[in-house]
Amino acid sequence: MTSRSADSTDDGDEQSCTPDVAATEAIARRPQSRSRSASKAGNGPTEFEWKRSSNRNGHAEIPSSVTPTFSRPFIPAASTMALRKSSSGLPQTKGSRRAGAVSFLVLLTAGTGIMLLAAILKSLISYQVEPKGCRMSYMRPSYIHFNDFDTEHTRFATKYSLYLYREQGVDDEAKLRGIPILFIPGNAGSYKQVRPIAAEAATYFYDTLQHDGRSMDSGVRNLDFFTVDFNEDITAFHGQTLLDQAEYLNEAIRYILSLYSDPQRAIRDSQLPDPTSVVILGHSMGGVVARAMLVQSNYQANSINTIITMSAPHSRPPVTFDGQIVQIYDEINAYWRDAYAQKWANNNPLWHVTLISIAGGTLDTVVPSDYASVEPLVPETHGFTVFTTGIPTVWTSMDHQAILWCDQFRKVVAKALYDIVDSNRASQTKPRAQRMQLFRRRFLSGLEAATEKSIALKDETVRLTLDAESSRIVPVGDRLILDHLGNQRDPVVHLLPIPPQETSVPKRFSLLTDSSLVDAEKNGSLEVLVCTVSPGEVGSATMHNSYPTTIPGGSEARLACKNTASDVILLPASTTSIRYPFYLEGESPIRPFSYLQYDLQDLWEYNFIAVVDRATSQTPGFVITEFSERDSIQKAYRSSFSHIAMFGLSFSLPSDRPMAVEVQFPAITSSLLAFHLDLAPLQCQSKRHLYTPIVRQYLDKPYESKYFVGARHAHISLHGIAPYVPPPLEPKSSDSGLGLQIWADPSCDSVLVARLRIDVPGSLGKLYMRYRTVFAAFPLLIVTLVLRKQFRVYDQTGIFIPFSEALDLSLRRSVPLLLISLTLLAVSPEGTSRLIPGLLWSKRHLNAFHRNELLIGTENPSFCLLVPLIGLVCIGVCAVLHYIVLGLTRTLGILYAFFTNGPRTETASHKGIASQVLVPSTPRRRMVSTAVLLFLVSTFIPYQFAYLVACLVQLFTTVRAHRLSHLADSTSSSNYYRYVHSILLLMMWVLPINLPILAVWIRNLAVHWLTPFSSHHNVLSIMPFMLLVENLTTGKMITPENSTFSISSVARRTMEMCCAIITG
Repeated sequence: MTSRSADSTDDGDEQSCTPDVAATEAIARRPQSRSRSASKAGNGPTEFEWKRSSNRNGHAEIPSSVTPTFSRPFIPAASTMALRKSSSGLPQTKGSRRAGAVSFLVLLTAGTGIMLLAAILKSLISYQVEPKGCRMSYMRPSYIHFNDFDTEHTRFATKYSLYLYREQGVDDEAKLRGIPILFIPGNAGSYKQVRPIAAEAATYFYDTLQHDGRSMDSGVRNLDFFTVDFNEDITAFHGQTLLDQAEYLNEAIRYILSLYSDPQRAIRDSQLPDPTSVVILGHSMGGVVARAMLVQSNYQANSINTIITMSAPHSRPPVTFDGQIVQIYDEINAYWRDAYAQKWANNNPLWHVTLISIAGGTLDTVVPSDYASVEPLVPETHGFTVFTTGIPTVWTSMDHQAILWCDQFRKVVAKALYDIVDSNRASQTKPRAQRMQLFRRRFLSGLEAATEKSIALKDETVRLTLDAESSRIVPVGDRLILDHLGNQRDPVVHLLPIPPQETSVPKRFSLLTDSSLVDAEKNGSLEVLVCTVSPGEVGSATMHNSYPTTIPGGSEARLACKNTASDVILLPASTTSIRYPFYLEGESPIRPFSYLQYDLQDLWEYNFIAVVDRATSQTPGFVITEFSERDSIQKAYRSSFSHIAMFGLSFSLPSDRPMAVEVQFPAITSSLLAFHLDLAPLQCQSKRHLYTPIVRQYLDKPYESKYFVGARHAHISLHGIAPYVPPPLEPKSSDSGLGLQIWADPSCDSVLVARLRIDVPGSLGKLYMRYRTVFAAFPLLIVTLVLRKQFRVYDQTGIFIPFSEALDLSLRRSVPLLLISLTLLAVSPEGTSRLIPGLLWSKRHLNAFHRNELLIGTENPSFCLLVPLIGLVCIGVCAVLHYIVLGLTRTLGILYAFFTNGPRTETASHKGIASQVLVPSTPRRRMVSTAVLLFLVSTFIPYQFAYLVACLVQLFTTVRAHRLSHLADSTSSSNYYRYVHSILLLMMWVLPINLPILAVWIRNLAVHWLTPFSSHHNVLSIMPFMLLVENLTTGKMITPENSTFSISSVARRTMEMCCAIITG
C-alpha cells in the first residue's frame, strides 16, 4: 500500500484553491498513504494493513486476525476509484494548505456575513429603540378555584383549571353579581396575569361608577373576571395544544354562564336577564385561541360577541416550524374571512362579533407587532388594529409582558370594558355598531378619518346671553391667540364666525390649548361651544346651565350652544422641559394638551364657535384657534421610494402656515425601513414659545400613531406593509403611506424646515423581527448545497472532500447562481407567485391571502437585495457552526480516547482502533432498538424526541470517526469522517425545527399530563433519519453513484433545496 503525503487530509477541514470539480479530481491523483505505523522509519509492516476491495462497492477488507468481531469494515477503496475516473486533461491542484486552513473566499464571505449579523443585532439593541414609558401597577389579588369544573364537564379538567379573580379590600364577595369577562393567557402565560386589569376594573367601579347614577341606569355593573390556568402551556409551538385550549374554553364558557342562573353562586337583580355571552380578553396566543373557539364544534352559538386581544399574532403564526399550527391558522383565518365575505348578515355567523387587536409596537420583540393586524381578517365595521403609542394618555410602546401591567394602559382597557357593557341585555353588551363606536373613541387618537364627531348627537343645549362688552368677535380669517386666561372677573366669550359651507375652498377649524376643556356641568377655566343665533326660545331643545354674561348698559343677544368637550382630542404636552409624551413613575403628572378639529360639514348647522374664558383671575395657559384652508393644511410629496432612500427629502412650511399641517409620503409604506426626521429650530420673535413643536407619525389601517414632543430629531419607524403578512380585506388607497402631522407655534413668524432621510443602521434591526425564521431556515439550504457539492465530487473522484473545501467550491459557483436566481425571482413577484405553485403542484400561493408567503415575503421589488444579504449572513453562520462542531468533535474525541484507555504503542493503537472504534453493534441489537424507538414514536413520544436521539447518536458517531481518521491516516477513514461530519451539520440545522414540539412534550410531562400527543406520531417522518444514522454507526460509507443516477440525484436535491428556500 503506497504512502500518502501528510497534508492530504485535514480531519474535515481541508480547503481548495480552485473552484471546479477538477481540482478535487486532481486531489485523487496524489499518492495514497499507508497507515501511520508504516510511514515511520524503522517500523516494519504491521498486521493493520488495509487492502483494496475487489468488488468496488465502497468497502475495504481487513484481516480477520486483527478484528475478528468486525465482519464488514466501512473503509471504501476510494483511491482506486479516483485514479480510475481521473482524466489526463484536468488541471493540477496547487500545493495543499496546512490542516485547519481556511480559504480566503470562505474567510471573506463568512466574515462579511458575521459582521452583517453583528450589525443587525447591534441595530436591534442600540438603534431606533423607543423609550419605555409604562408606570407600575399595584394590586391585592385573590383567586377562587372552581373545583367542581371537573371531568364531568371537560376531559381537560386534570390539566387545566378555572379561577375567579377578586381584589382584596375592594371586592371580596365570592358570589357572582356582575358581567362575565374571561381572560385567556398566552404562550407559557400564567392565569395570574389577569390581576392588573381586573384590579383596576374593580377599583374603578367601586370608587367611581357605582356612585354615578347615570352609569348604573345604563346597565353598568361590576365585572367578574374569570381566568384559566393552562399550566403555562406552550401554544405558539404546537397546533394541537391550541385546539385543546379552545375546546376547554368553550366548555368553560358554558359552565360560567350556568353559574349565573344558580342562586347559590350568583346574586343578581331579578329584573336583569341572565348572561348569554362572555367578553373575551386575550393576551398573545390567547387572542388566537379566542378566535379558534368560534371554529370549534363545541362552540355555543352567540356565547362570544366581543374579543379584545393584546399583542396577539392574528395574521400569521410567530413560529412556523410546526406544520400543524400553520394549517390551523389557515383554517381559522379562512373561516373568519369567509364569514365576513357573506353578503347577508343572516349568513354570517360572526356578524355580532367585534375584534379589537392592540399591539405593543417596536418594544415587543417576542411577537412582531405586524402580525397583530386584523385588517386581513375583519372589515372595519367589526374590528381594527391599534398601537399603544397612539392610545390617548398611554402614548408609549410596550414589550410583550408590559402590555398586561402597564398602569396607564390598564386604566384605558378597564374604562373601555365598562363603556361597552350593558346588563340590561342578555348579551351583557351594547349592540355591535355602538360597541365599535365606543371602542374607536376610547382607543383611537381621535384624528383618524374613522372617528365620529359626537356633537351632532347631543341634545343638551347651553344658552348664552351676550352684549358688546362681554363678547369679542374675531374678524373672519383672523387667528385667535391667547397667551393667558382670566383678563377680567367675569367670563369673556370670544366668537369666531363659521364660514358658510358653500365656500369654494374647503376649510377646517382647529383649536389647541394647554387647559382642560370642560363641559357645562364642571368648573374649569375654558369652555368651547358651537352656537346658533336664537333671538327667541330655542324650541324643544333642552336648556342646561343657562348663565348670562351680561354687563349692564348693552343690548343683549342670545345664542343656543352645544358643548364640544366630548369631541376633545388629547395630545401630549410639549414644552421645553418635557422630553417624552408620558411621565414616569415618581414624576409629577403632566396635563395633556386639548385639541379640537372640525371640518365645515361638521358645523353646517351652526353660526359661531364660542371660546368662553371662565377664569376669574389671570391664569397661565394659551389658546390658539383658527379656520384654515384644507390645501394649506394637507400636503403630499409623491417622490419615489428609491429617491427618498438615496437622497432623502427636504420640505419647508411657510411662516404663515396653519397651526397644524399634515404631510403625506405615499411611497413610504414598508415596515422594514427606519428614518430620521430633523426639524430646524423655530426663530420665535416673541419672548417665549407658547409650546414646542409636536410631531405625530401615523398610519391608517392598522391605526398607528406615535408622538414626538419638543421635536428637533425624531426616529421614524412604522408597521405598514410587512413581510409575510396577508393583504387587507379592503384595499388601501394610493395615498395611505406614512403621514406626519406637525403642530408648530404659529405665533413665531418663522419658516419651519424639515428633512426626512433613511436610517440605514436603524433599518437593519428591523430584519431580525421580520426574518428571524428565515435566518433559522436559510442555513439549511446552504448546508444542503455544500453536501450536494461533496457528493458530486465523491461520485466523480471517490474523494469525499471536507465541508470547508466544498463550501469554498460552492461559493465560486453554486451559491452565487442560487442567490442571483432568487434575487431575480424577488424582482418579479408576479412571476414568482405563478411559477412556484406550478413547481410545487399547489395552488395555495395563487390565493391573494397567501401571495406574500414566498421568498422575502413582499411584492416590492426594491427589497430584492435582501436575498443576498440574508444569504451572506447564513453563510457566515454555517461556517461558524461548522468550526464549532469541528472543535466539539475534536474535544470529545480527546475525551473519548482518554476514557477508553487505549493502548500506547503504535501497533496496539491500531488494534485498539479496530476493536474499539470500528466495532458496531450487532444487526439484531440495531433492529431491536430501532423497532422499540419506532413503536414509542407511533404510540407515546413525538418523533421529534427520536430525532434528538438520532442527533446525539450521530454526534457520537462523528466523534468515533474523527478518532479513527486521526489514528488511521487513510483516504477511506477521512472520507468516512467528512461524510458523517457533514450529515451531522445537516441534522443540526434541522434540529431547531423539532425542538419546539419537544419542549411542549417535556412541558406536558412536567405537569403530569401523560395523555399521548394526538399529533406528531408519523413514523415515516423520522424513519429516514433513523435508518441513515443506524447505517452510519456500522461504519458503512455510501457507494459512489454512476453518472446517470448521479445526475438524477443532483436534480432531485436541487429541486428540494429550491422548494425549501422559496416556501420556508
